[in-house]
Amino acid sequence: MEKIEQKTDKPKAKFGQNKGQVEAPKTNPNAPKAVMKKTGKEKENFRGIIRIVGKDMPGQTTVKNSLRKIPGIGNNLSASLTRIVLSKSDFAGDELVGNLTDEQLKSFEDIIKNPMNHGVPTFLLNRPIDPESGLPMHRVMADLKFSVKQDIEKHVDMRSYRGWRHQMGQKTRGQHTRSTGRSGMTVGVMKKSLKKQGAAGAPAAGADKKAEKK
Repeated sequence: MEKIEQKTDKPKAKFGQNKGQVEAPKTNPNAPKAVMKKTGKEKENFRGIIRIVGKDMPGQTTVKNSLRKIPGIGNNLSASLTRIVLSKSDFAGDELVGNLTDEQLKSFEDIIKNPMNHGVPTFLLNRPIDPESGLPMHRVMADLKFSVKQDIEKHVDMRSYRGWRHQMGQKTRGQHTRSTGRSGMTVGVMKKSLKKQGAAGAPAAGADKKAEKK
C-alpha cells in the first residue's frame, strides 16, 4: 500500500527552529500606521501632534502623562508639576494635549523649563547647583544631553579619577566590576577546581626539575 501524503498549509519550521516554532510573518514597511482611536474628549481645535519642549507627542496624550515622556522629568517631578498645573493654569491634568491653545502651551512649557520659579523644591531638580552659575537649574531634552556631555569632558580635562574611569569606559561610582560591567579583553573568573589543579601541579613540576639537575 502506498502512503498518501497529506498536504498542509502550515509553514514549515526552518533549520534551527523547533517544530512548534514558526517564523513570524514579515511586516510591510509601506503599510499605513495604525491611527489612534478617539477618546471622546477632543474639542474643535484639537491637533493630532503637539510639540512640547522639542518633543512630538500624540494629541490624545493627557497633560500628566506627557510630562513623564520628556527626558529629564521623572515620576516625582512630574507629580509635582501636575499639581502646579492644576493650581496655576486654567486646564486640568486630565486634559488632552491636543486641546491646548498656543497660550496654554507656552505657560505649560515655562513650567517644564523653569520649575524652580513655580515653587518646586531644589532637591527635585537634576542640577540643584549649577557648577558654572551656582544657581539651581533644571535641564530637559537636548539641553540635558549637552550638559551631561560637558560635565564628562570637564572631568576628563581635569584628569580626575571620574574622568579617567569615563575614558576607560568603566563604572564611575564605586561599583564592583569583577562579575558585571566588563568591557574589552577581560580575564574570566577562575573556578575553585582549576585553582586546586594548579596548586597540585606546582609541587610535581618542582620535583621533576630537581630530578633533571641530579
